[in-house]
Amino acid sequence: MFYRITFLGSGTSHGVPSIGCNCETCLSKDPKDNRLRSSILLERNNKNIVIDTGPEFRIQCLRSKINHLEAVLYTHTHADHLNGIDDLRSFSDKMRTLPLYGDDKTIKEIRNRFSYIEMGTLNNTNIPNLSLNVLNPYEKVNIEDFEITPLIVNHGKLEIFGYKIFNSAYLTDCNNIPIESMKYLKNLDLLILDALQHRTHKTHFTLEEAIEVAKEIGAKQTLFTHIAHGIKHERDSKLLGENMAISYDTLSIELEE
Repeated sequence: MFYRITFLGSGTSHGVPSIGCNCETCLSKDPKDNRLRSSILLERNNKNIVIDTGPEFRIQCLRSKINHLEAVLYTHTHADHLNGIDDLRSFSDKMRTLPLYGDDKTIKEIRNRFSYIEMGTLNNTNIPNLSLNVLNPYEKVNIEDFEITPLIVNHGKLEIFGYKIFNSAYLTDCNNIPIESMKYLKNLDLLILDALQHRTHKTHFTLEEAIEVAKEIGAKQTLFTHIAHGIKHERDSKLLGENMAISYDTLSIELEE
């Protein structure tokens, strides 16, 4: 059995091009340098799960022709990963409730910031009708036929979720992977890993740091994501190690379970 991962977005919180910037990457005509906020789509058996709903979520769904959605996983509640949540009403209109999943802090903050989302009904299409569900770290769950294990990663001082999906891992927004999480990353078919820029950052891996972490994990294939405008796709792809690549929006990979 196969499943598919599609990058709905591969950019950082500002997106690329960044507003008001005239750098080489922001002026690039290479479509791989045009990045919406980071999010991925998981597809299996005609079931769709999205990880994170950033500000361009509606645009991403239209671009990738997503016409149904069975669940949403959240890594954390920063705006570039959450603030498209209201557009989930297009999917909850078609079902009784659309389930959302995240760690305890994430679910509490979603409930506080978007209290109306659990009040939606099929008769009120202006309000998304969503159910909020807490996941525990390192506790494997089956969500819509996907085998998923939430993993803790460090995003500066924050502990947030990455996700292991079958034998792949999605670790965005991190600058450290705890030893306990590393235990789950052996013999991966695919690693998707944060690689923000070249310059040191207090909450994200640089590209150079991400390359070293990817070598340590040793997945069969590594794709870097959450890219800022300091990285240019064609130029910086030449810096990568074997079986590594910089992701880009709409990139789609089919994997065996």
